[in-house]
Amino acid sequence: MTNRKPTAMSRMKQDYLRLKKDPVPYITAEPLPSNLLEWHYVVKGPEDSPYQGGYYHGTLLFPREFPFKPPSIYMLTPNGRFKTNTRLCLSISDFHPDTWNPTWSVGTILTGLLSFMLESTPTLGSTESSLYEKQQYAKKSLAFNLKNSNFRELFPQICDEINCRLKKQQQLLQASTAGSKLTLCPNSAGEISGVNISGNNHKSNNINNNSDSSRGIGSGIAGQGAISDIDFNENSKNDDSNLIHTNNKNSNSDNYCNWHSIYFNLIAIISFAIFALIVNYVIKNLN
Repeated sequence: MTNRKPTAMSRMKQDYLRLKKDPVPYITAEPLPSNLLEWHYVVKGPEDSPYQGGYYHGTLLFPREFPFKPPSIYMLTPNGRFKTNTRLCLSISDFHPDTWNPTWSVGTILTGLLSFMLESTPTLGSTESSLYEKQQYAKKSLAFNLKNSNFRELFPQICDEINCRLKKQQQLLQASTAGSKLTLCPNSAGEISGVNISGNNHKSNNINNNSDSSRGIGSGIAGQGAISDIDFNENSKNDDSNLIHTNNKNSNSDNYCNWHSIYFNLIAIISFAIFALIVNYVIKNLN
C-alpha cells in the first residue's frame, strides 16, 4: 500500500500538468488541496446541446491504487442527465474495473464523461428529462454552483464568468421591466404633456426639438429618466377633425341606407295592393 501511494500521487501530478498544457474542451479540473485523491471538475455545456450555457460541477474520487483502479464519478449540479450525489455507472468508473485501462488519464475520464452526457443511453445513476427541463437546469446551474464553497475556491475564473453573466441578466431584466412601465403624465391643465419612464439606474439624456409649425416638443429630461413637456395638442386637433369627418360620412351613409330601405318597402306594398285589386276584379268577372 505504501509503495503504491507515491505512484498515484506522481501519476496525478503528471495528469494535472498535462491538463494545464493541453486542456480538454469544455472541461476544467482541479484537485482538492487538502486531498489530492479528490478532484473537482466543471463541464461547460457545449454549443448546440441541451446543456448550452450551463456549468456542471462534479467530483472524481480516486483510489490509492490509481492508475491501476478506476475512480468513482459523481455529478453535483442538477442537469437532467445524471442524478446528483450518486455514483455513476460508466465504463470509465469504478463500476467496471474489468474494462478499466491504467493508461487512461484524468483527461480521458472527463472526455468520456462529457461524451456520455451528450448521449441518451440509460445507465445506473442516469435520469430522463425533456429538452426544456435540461435548458432550465442549465440556467439555474449558474447560481447553484456559486453556493458551493469548493467550487468558489477551486474555480475563481469560472465564478467571475458566472457573476458577469448573472449581472448582465439582471441588467437586461431591469431594462425590460423599465421599458414596460410607460405612463402618460397629465399637466396642471389636465392635458397630456409628457411620458414618464420609470426604472432603476437610468441615465438622464437631453431632448430638445424645436418646430415652427408646432408649440414645441420636449424640454429635456428631469431626474430618474423622466421625459417631460411633450405637447400633443396639434395632433389632438387633427385627430378630432378626422374623427368628426369620419362620423359625418358614416352618418350620411346610414341615412342613405335607411331611405333606400323605405323606398323598396313602399314599392313592395304598392305592388301587392295592385295585385290584390287585379285578383279581386278577375273573381268578380268570373262570377
